[in-house]
Amino acid sequence: SASPAPEPCWMEPPAPSLGHGAGFPMAPDPALCTVRSPVALQVGDVKTDLARPGVAVIDVALPPTQPLDLQEIVFKNSYTAFLTVRVQRRRPCDVGREGARKWVTCLWNHCLMPSPHTEAGSQDYFSVFRHQMLCDVDQVTAVRLILRQPSPVWLHFTLEELRLYPRGQQSLQTGFPSWLSNLAPQQQPENLHGGVPDPEKVSTEVQQLWVLTEMIRANQTAARIGRFDVDGCYDINLLSYT
Repeated sequence: SASPAPEPCWMEPPAPSLGHGAGFPMAPDPALCTVRSPVALQVGDVKTDLARPGVAVIDVALPPTQPLDLQEIVFKNSYTAFLTVRVQRRRPCDVGREGARKWVTCLWNHCLMPSPHTEAGSQDYFSVFRHQMLCDVDQVTAVRLILRQPSPVWLHFTLEELRLYPRGQQSLQTGFPSWLSNLAPQQQPENLHGGVPDPEKVSTEVQQLWVLTEMIRANQTAARIGRFDVDGCYDINLLSYT
């Protein structure tokens, strides 16, 4: 028998597919990767400086022979206030120069907690999509996430359940804050098509709406909602007049 395929590196397995065999979409598979433990960037002597670091870095390594055309980054926040994402990309001129690849910023200082001193957004699930990136994210060989938490209120901050999805696949994640999907005007990439909507963005939103509709339809119940009626009639003693 064939040996089992290696498992992707997320903290929990992906959600089961919706209605396998009944016309529902299968749960997509995240890209194979290795998520390193967060490294705090400490200023001064680590042993003697009592100030808590406000910046941490999480590196994600991809298989060297399988560069990723990135579609989506999904994670659960854990008290991180701002997120910056940098990537290394394979280019034809990089043959034999893997160590010389430059880091390119594709998401800058993105807000996850509107007020770092309060709980809002601190433990929410987030999705960052391809159309939000400030640069091309094809042929990605490494990802670096830079986490910032300026508030001294929280002892620890990180990102959990981190997953990367390749182009052509995306998670079934819904319900993330709408403000996460909309960059500030100064962060938006230049629109080369004038007033024509980005077809990739429209496709992503339509697919999410369709998945949500299928989930609602699958969860519908045929049971009748009973209130005060018995066999279609109401007991006069249970009715209230105002």
